[in-house]
Amino acid sequence: MVRLEDAVIARLVSQGSTFEILVDPELALALRTGQKVEIKDMLATDRIFKDARKGLAASEESVRKAFGTTDVIRIAEEIVRRGEVQITTEQRRKLREQRLKQVVALISRRAINPQTNLPHPPARIEAAISEARVQIDEFKGAEEQLARVVKALMPILPLKFENRRIEVKVPAAYVGRSQRHLREFGTIKEERWLGDGSWSFVIEIPAGVQGEFFERLNDLTRGEAETRVME
Repeated sequence: MVRLEDAVIARLVSQGSTFEILVDPELALALRTGQKVEIKDMLATDRIFKDARKGLAASEESVRKAFGTTDVIRIAEEIVRRGEVQITTEQRRKLREQRLKQVVALISRRAINPQTNLPHPPARIEAAISEARVQIDEFKGAEEQLARVVKALMPILPLKFENRRIEVKVPAAYVGRSQRHLREFGTIKEERWLGDGSWSFVIEIPAGVQGEFFERLNDLTRGEAETRVME
């Protein structure tokens, strides 16, 4: 559990009553943004309050009526996910900066400049977001905001979302160390195991990560993999 002096209030109004808990702000925000969090580690106390500042506990009857249970772990998760978490201005700024970098990374990996067929540098994407005055929501995931941000950038930054299909043959000696890393780049469309133990597959990846994919493939296979970019 987090120390009481480091905790902030998370609040939810339900069934006409207010319910508050004391939580670690970083873990609460992580839960809000879809990360896996141990609820018991997030809580400063296992009490459900109607007014945490005054130390007034919510009645068991009102808790059961609002949540259908008195299980503190389940209730705490619902309060944080559906309610309001009181964070400081500095915490909000840091979270917004982190979310901005995640959005920029997604665009850089998935889109290319149609004029050069190369990814835009992250700094250029971030500058375009600033120029377009796009508001990044610190409480929403990067993936959830991607379409809205891209739409705002289109008049400023040429973007083209395109996939590449690459045929790859990994020698048997490198299959074990390569599989997990290479699968993370995209979707395996076809694969087969050859008589000599080598792994042959076709992978579909965002065009923006093609260079990174080849670099990683060469590193994992010491340059011995065979590849062909498919039409």
